[in-house]
Amino acid sequence: MSRTTGHLVVAFACLVLGGCTTSSLTGSAATRPATADSIIAAMSGGLVGGDLGANLGSRDRRRALEAEYRALEYTAAGAPVAWRSEDGRVSGRVIAAQPYRVGSQDCRQYSHAIARGSEERDARGTACRNPNGSWTPLT
Repeated sequence: MSRTTGHLVVAFACLVLGGCTTSSLTGSAATRPATADSIIAAMSGGLVGGDLGANLGSRDRRRALEAEYRALEYTAAGAPVAWRSEDGRVSGRVIAAQPYRVGSQDCRQYSHAIARGSEERDARGTACRNPNGSWTPLT
């Protein structure tokens, strides 16, 4: 048996026996929430659901939650995800840290800063990814 064939046999046996696992923050389409509404519902208000987003209208709150999801699901650690209100008066920036594993879940710490004029407020939290692809903030 050649060296390459031997490696393939070992890899196949590993997969069949279930001893090898990999994880990805992006998951397959079957594990992702179906709609933006289900993403927002699963996030239970995210960081903007508390004091940080108390003065946001429903459209701005939605933009902020979508930015939180994009930061948690798709961005590299430290890369900001920005959002802005339709009128440009309010803006935000979400930054997620490096993912880490707790049991079988991927989790990330993240921060969300919201600016209105010269005032900027921020909040920090942690969220863990559910099997269906949604993220649930820990409180």
